[in-house]
Amino acid sequence: MAANDLDWINMSRTQSSTGPDESAVPAPGAPAPADEVAQSSSTGQGQGDPSCDVAESRREQILDMATCVFAEFGYRQTDVQVIADRLGIGKGTVYRYFPSKEGLFLETVDRGMRRLRQAIESATTAESDPLKQIEAAVYAYCAYFDQHPEVIELIIVERSEFKERKRPTYFDYCEAGQQRWRALFAQMMDEGRIRRMPLDGPLDVIGDTLYGTIFTNHFAGRRKSFQLQAAEILDVIFHGILAPASDRPGDREGSPQ
Repeated sequence: MAANDLDWINMSRTQSSTGPDESAVPAPGAPAPADEVAQSSSTGQGQGDPSCDVAESRREQILDMATCVFAEFGYRQTDVQVIADRLGIGKGTVYRYFPSKEGLFLETVDRGMRRLRQAIESATTAESDPLKQIEAAVYAYCAYFDQHPEVIELIIVERSEFKERKRPTYFDYCEAGQQRWRALFAQMMDEGRIRRMPLDGPLDVIGDTLYGTIFTNHFAGRRKSFQLQAAEILDVIFHGILAPASDRPGDREGSPQ
């Protein structure tokens, strides 16, 4: 995970655009809110037990709900109280896990990108052939955003509301994974499976094509299945659009008899 993706951990609490929304941050070391204590008791967690599983489960619940609410209302129009209300917990509980609204939002984006990376890694791990790895990665990418359109909204909101960040989280994750794919394409060039070219060329084209596809789908409401879109992208990437030279009319006319 890129270091600046976790900047929010060290952020001091700042006043958000929703005014009093940020005022409920509990002091460091404050006792757990009543609803957290009740949940811990109801799950049989005794005093002195760190209740790590319970805490992680609650954290994920908050992130799940925050993802939906931020995607629905955007960053500025989201009040943390709404997230708490939908979960049936106190706002102080949300702030116990995430000290600021900004930190909560940025973590939803970061988690969305972690899950994308995990989906691609899971899909490609079993494949040893480089071309099969590329194919599996493209299908996994298209499937992820088809199943999680809310993450696309988070990407849009981050770019709109946090322009001061050096680079959006999405591109931090893309760069972090570049070395693996560069090595894969270099291997295929050495083996003569693809023609030699600057490594950034195919990586940029594939990455930009996929990135553009998810936003076109999102804004235009394209209804093609992700399987069909992935297949079409791979067909053009692997085979191009030109017919074999021997089949082109112009080439046949100019060929020696």
